[in-house]
Amino acid sequence: MKRAEEDRAESIRRVSRRGLLLGGGMAAVIATLALRMRFMQVNEADQYRMLAEENRVNIRLLAPPRGIIFDRNGVKLAENQQNYRIVLIREDAGDLDAIVARLSKLIDLEPDALEKALREVARRKPFVPVTLADRLSWEEICRVAVNAPALPGITPEVGLSRGYPLKGDLAHVLGYVGPVSESDLDRVEDPDPLLQIPEFQVGKIGVEAKLEILLRGKAGAKRIEVNAAGRIMREIDRDEGTPGADVTLTLDHRLQNFAQARLAGESASAVVMDTRNGDILAIASAPAFDPNLFVRGISVADYRRLTDDEFVPLANKSVQGTYPPGSVFKLVTAMAALAGGHIDFNETVWCPGYTQLGRRRFHCWKRGGHGHMDLHNSLKQSCDVFYYEMAQRVGIDAITAMARKFGLGTKFELPMSAVAEGLTPTRAWKQRRYDEVWVTGDTLNAAIGQGFVLTSPLQLAVMTARIASGRDLTPRLVRSIGGQPSGEPETSPIDVAPEHLNAVREAMYAVSNKQGGTARGSQIVEEGARLAGKTGTSQVRSMTVAERAAGVTSNADLPWDRRDHALFVAFAPHDDPKVAVSVVVEHGGSGSRAAAPIARDIILQALHGRLPPLTSYPSYQRETIREMQEGLDLLPPAPAASTPAKSRA
Repeated sequence: MKRAEEDRAESIRRVSRRGLLLGGGMAAVIATLALRMRFMQVNEADQYRMLAEENRVNIRLLAPPRGIIFDRNGVKLAENQQNYRIVLIREDAGDLDAIVARLSKLIDLEPDALEKALREVARRKPFVPVTLADRLSWEEICRVAVNAPALPGITPEVGLSRGYPLKGDLAHVLGYVGPVSESDLDRVEDPDPLLQIPEFQVGKIGVEAKLEILLRGKAGAKRIEVNAAGRIMREIDRDEGTPGADVTLTLDHRLQNFAQARLAGESASAVVMDTRNGDILAIASAPAFDPNLFVRGISVADYRRLTDDEFVPLANKSVQGTYPPGSVFKLVTAMAALAGGHIDFNETVWCPGYTQLGRRRFHCWKRGGHGHMDLHNSLKQSCDVFYYEMAQRVGIDAITAMARKFGLGTKFELPMSAVAEGLTPTRAWKQRRYDEVWVTGDTLNAAIGQGFVLTSPLQLAVMTARIASGRDLTPRLVRSIGGQPSGEPETSPIDVAPEHLNAVREAMYAVSNKQGGTARGSQIVEEGARLAGKTGTSQVRSMTVAERAAGVTSNADLPWDRRDHALFVAFAPHDDPKVAVSVVVEHGGSGSRAAAPIARDIILQALHGRLPPLTSYPSYQRETIREMQEGLDLLPPAPAASTPAKSRA
C-alpha cells in the first residue's frame, strides 16, 4: 500500500515538471512573437507604410515632346502634330461588336487597323485602354465626342505625333521615326526606360536616328492610384519631363524644295555647299518618298511600290551612292601633274584620239582626237588622251594623295545614314583587295575617273568647294542644338600652290563660258553670277573592239540601266565664289546635257533665293526655261509682306 502511494506521488511530480517546461516554452514563444510584432509595428512602421503605399500608388512614365527640327531660316522641317485618336476600354464597353458598329457610322475605320486593334483588345486586360483609330480630323473627333453617351467605353483623346510638313523634300535627310523594335533595343547596352513605353517611337534613319538621344528628351512621370486589381482609380500628380532639344540645320528649305523639284523624273542627286564655311544648303536625292507613311505604319502596297521602283527611292544617293566621277576627276589629275612639276601651263600633248599602251588602246571620247592640247584646253574640252599622258608621268600614288586633299575617299561625319567613304585606290589597296599588282592601265583609267575610283555626290561638292575657296572646308549640316550654335569648323589654306588652283578655276570658267567648252550650253549670262564648272560622263559598261569598229552605240539606243552616268560640278560666282554644287544623274547619258542644266538652275536659285529670273539665261533658251519653271512642283511663294528674298548662300 505504501509502495502505491509513493508511485502516485512520483507520477504527480513528473507531470508537474513537464507542465512547467511546456508552459515555459509556450510563454517564451508568445513573448518572442510579441516582441517581433512590436518591432514590426513600432520600429519598422515607416518602412511597411511605404511598401503599402507603393502597392497602392503606381508611377507611369510620360513621353516628353520630341525636339523640333528647323531649317536655317526657322522653318519647321519635323514637328509634333496634334493627333486625335479614339481609345477603347473593354470592361466599360459592354457589347463590343455593337459599340464598334456605332462608331463605324461616325468615322471611317480602316479594316486592317481595326482588326489589329481588336486583337490587341482581346490580348490586354479589360481595363487597359487600346487605340482603335488615330490621326482623326477635328470634325471626326467632335462627332465622337457629341455621341459619347451612346458609346460607352469609347474615349476621344489628343496626343502628339511626328509629322514632316515638307514630305519628300527632306525624307533622305531627316529620315523618320517609328515604333521601338527588338533590334532597336539590342543596339543599346542600357536602354532608356522610355523605350519600354507601348507605341513609343524613335528615329529609324537620318537625322532623326543620328540625333535620337538629343531629340528624345527626358521622361516625365505621373503618379496614379490603383486598386488591388491594378485598375487606375485617379491621378495624383505628374511631371511632364524635359522636352527634346530643338535642332537647326544648315539647309534652306526653299533651295532644297527647288533642287528636289528640279531632279524630278530622274534617278539623281544634288548637293549645294556654302564655299565660305562648308554649310550644306541643300542635299537632294530623287526620287524621294513621304516619311509620314512610315510614321503611321506603311502599308504593304506602299512599301512594295517603293522597293520595286528601279530608281530606288529609299536610297539616299547624295551620300550613300558612289559613282565613277568620270572627267570631273581630271581636275584632280591636273593639279597632281602641276604639283609634281610634270607639266607647265604651256606644254602641249598630241591627241590623235587614243593612247597606245602595249597591245591595248585607251580611247579619247572624241574619236578623231583633239590635236595639240595644253592643260587649260584639256579641261575645257575634256581631252582623255592628255590625262592618259599625265597618268604615266604622275603615277597613281600622287594622284590619290591629291584626291584626298580635296575630300575624295573621305567619310564625312554627318548625322545622316549610310554616309559612304568612296574609293581612291592605291597599289597597296589593289594587292589587299584582289591579290594583284597595280598596272599602268589601272592608272590611266583612274586618271580620267574610271576604273576603281568611286566618289559620292557629297564628296564631289566638297572637292568643288575646296577648289573654289582654296581652303580645306568640311561639310556641316547642324547649325545649332538646343539654341546653342554648333560652331563653324576651323579651316586652313589647302596645300596646293595658288597658281595651280587659279589655273584650274580659269579652265572651269572656260568649260561653261568659252567657245568649245563642254558645258557652254549651260552658261549663266547674268553678270556677277557666272559659273565655273566641269562636266563628267562615267561609263557603266565596257565597249568591245567590234563595237568601236562599227560605231559606239548611242546612250539613247541603250536600255536605261546601261547608259552612262552624267555628272557636273560647279561654283559661282566664278570671281567671288559663294556656292558649290555637284549633280549626278544616274544613267543620264551625258554630263553636259543631263547634269549641267540642273546644276545651273540650282546655283541660280541659291544665289537669288527665289526662282531664277529668265534674264540669267541666254536669250535663245528663255522660253524653254520659262516652260520648265512653270512645270516645277514648288512650294508657294513667301508672303508678300516678308523681307525681299536675298541669297541664302
